[in-house]
Amino acid sequence: MIKIKSNKIIVNESLFDGYLYLDEGKIVEISKDDKPANKQFDFTDKYVSAGFIDMHTHGAGGYAFMNSTVEDVVKGCDYHLQHGTTSIVPTISAGEFETMKQAVINIDKAKGKTKGNVLGAHLEGPYLSPKQAGAQCPVFITPPIKQDYEKLIEEYGQSIARWTYAPENDANGEFCKYLTDHNIIASAGHTDAKYQDMQVAIENGCNLITHLYSCTSTVTRDHGFRSLGVIESAYLRDELFVEIIADGKHLPPDLIKLIIKIKGTDKVALITDSLEIAGTDITEGVMSGTEFIVEDGVCKLKDKSAFAGSVATADKLIKTLVNECNFAVPTAVKMLTEIPAKILNVNKGKLEKGYDADLVVFDEQINVVEVFVGGEKI
Repeated sequence: MIKIKSNKIIVNESLFDGYLYLDEGKIVEISKDDKPANKQFDFTDKYVSAGFIDMHTHGAGGYAFMNSTVEDVVKGCDYHLQHGTTSIVPTISAGEFETMKQAVINIDKAKGKTKGNVLGAHLEGPYLSPKQAGAQCPVFITPPIKQDYEKLIEEYGQSIARWTYAPENDANGEFCKYLTDHNIIASAGHTDAKYQDMQVAIENGCNLITHLYSCTSTVTRDHGFRSLGVIESAYLRDELFVEIIADGKHLPPDLIKLIIKIKGTDKVALITDSLEIAGTDITEGVMSGTEFIVEDGVCKLKDKSAFAGSVATADKLIKTLVNECNFAVPTAVKMLTEIPAKILNVNKGKLEKGYDADLVVFDEQINVVEVFVGGEKI
């Protein structure tokens, strides 16, 4: 039995003053009562939160989750762990399909070798919109190819947590339905879809928007007649979750506040969308065939026409929500713990009896002090 004491235990969007008891990798009790335990930790005046869950990240610490070794994947995940990410969904960009497949295999092999939890791979492509490619390499973008995705999912479907695609290129929602039939989250992203396309996607199980406002369509007009895009679809349809890159750069604070005001904290997940260069001093180079520079605290395409991804870690997302958007710490934490856990359907993300004992401890400045995975201090 492990006992954790704090006056800032984050429970149900509020702060609890008392004790958290862990045993056999689970939370067994949250109580005011001081009971005997084999180990005890006093984190008075420190926040104790459920472990952060980053469901969209391409790497960190100089280690990528694509075109890399299993060891690189492990090191990238463990770098994120230092910043509070106890559960992670390593993300694979659009590339040669065999390269993407090998990345899925490597991510699967990294499970059990990382100190944290790898919840499966996220394929961000190659079935995207060339018009909304962003930093994705357009050479690799294609419509869904049935023989490719069916073979991959038949062999490695259990290793894939989610797949981002452009609904407008998915005739009759066939690809989306195949994903959801195999318990893979279908997420609309890098898409120029109109509301009609999103309706088909939703009917076939799509319930998530990949990085809202980043490569997602908005209202268009044809001879005076307006059509809703992905952004408006996200607001209109309550069943859709949205993820946002909350690094304070991709979305200005007022836009973050607007999204949360409309969607509510129950439907917004914070993500880093971090690149392998997060946490390094690298300021320029080439990733996945795309030239980039780092300035103003964000990664940009070489010509500065668009952002290429973030250099944030999970703790930065909380800092952005608290310091720049004026959200309370427990509310910000909810969108990096409980909501991604709900989307991914895992028994994590809350400090509640029966949940996995993944915890992060951080100070008033939101600097990570300690991390626990499965009840063990890392």
